[in-house]
Amino acid sequence: MDTSMKIQTAAVHGGTRKDDTFGAINTPIYMTSNYRIPTDGSPVDWSGINSNIYSRNRNVNQMVIQDKLCAITGAEACAVFASGVAALAGVFITFLNSGAHAVVSKVCYSATNLLFKKYLNEKYNIEVTFVDTTDTEAVRSAVKSNTKLIHVETPGNPTTGICDIDEVSKIAHGNNALLSVDATFAGAVCIFPLKHGADLELHSMTKYINGHGDSLGGCVMGKAELINQIKELAMVNFGGILSPFNAWLISRGLITHPLRMKQHSESALAVAEFLEKCSAVRFVWYPGLKSHPNYDRAVKLMNGQYSGMMSFDIIGDEKAHQKFLDSLKLITHAVSLGDVESLIVYYDKNSDKLPYYPEIYRKGFFRFSIGLE
Repeated sequence: MDTSMKIQTAAVHGGTRKDDTFGAINTPIYMTSNYRIPTDGSPVDWSGINSNIYSRNRNVNQMVIQDKLCAITGAEACAVFASGVAALAGVFITFLNSGAHAVVSKVCYSATNLLFKKYLNEKYNIEVTFVDTTDTEAVRSAVKSNTKLIHVETPGNPTTGICDIDEVSKIAHGNNALLSVDATFAGAVCIFPLKHGADLELHSMTKYINGHGDSLGGCVMGKAELINQIKELAMVNFGGILSPFNAWLISRGLITHPLRMKQHSESALAVAEFLEKCSAVRFVWYPGLKSHPNYDRAVKLMNGQYSGMMSFDIIGDEKAHQKFLDSLKLITHAVSLGDVESLIVYYDKNSDKLPYYPEIYRKGFFRFSIGLE
């Protein structure tokens, strides 16, 4: 793989397979569950990940998107899954055995919270400590002798908090633990966790990587030694494979990912600056604002592009918040993010997630995904 390509070039050409049958420029969709098995006596990797035998093990469109993501991020290897949650679960079940301990971002995606708080704990005896991972010393204090994984979200969902990945990676490696970073809020080009010491970088590709709101997918990137373990357990034997059609859709979206993130970031900064000056706004957190509590870290980690995600609240009671939502014309009230259209979701004061968030959020707030309008 040519690592000298700039990101925009890698997004277009990375991973592309030539169609020698008909000469198509774009990689076709290989809608097949089976591939021909060699009959020349060469070894057959029946249940492995290194040959095309059965699409659950490996398929061409999966290979394209994995190679393209590696070309963009500099990762050694990548595994793609049917959803972001499948990718998260793939990491957790691969590297956490019964009796292990994990340190996890207190501010995190709800499915991550539920996996650790309920299923991994109750069904598999995996211990978890939720901490504010923007507080490096809190992470250090939470580590135990049986800690095998530190899992952080940066920027955090939904508060946009920024973890000091460089320092937390030192803590993890000093205690023989892995560091995984869910960077979904930043897409694949605003933060490069692997370059700051993370062992694994995860994304819900449903969001910015695909960018068009029409396909589900998830990915994990890192060293081949780790990624191969995830593929063999979670992809082949747990069956969380990304379909060829969805892989093709996301690969198509990934081509414009660097350009889209540039526009998302520019528009979001303008909107955040406007909201910060608006007298009706109670607070706004956006990593590109100097008022953000982790602004210095964002400058260090985010390469001048701060993505399109922010959180804010307006002054007023529930009726005022509902009136605000009802008055929106172009912006849709919806739960996802990273699409070409702007999306907003309201967390009211009764949300069960609020106790996990900083004090300023506990009266309720909006999570805002700035689109390309």
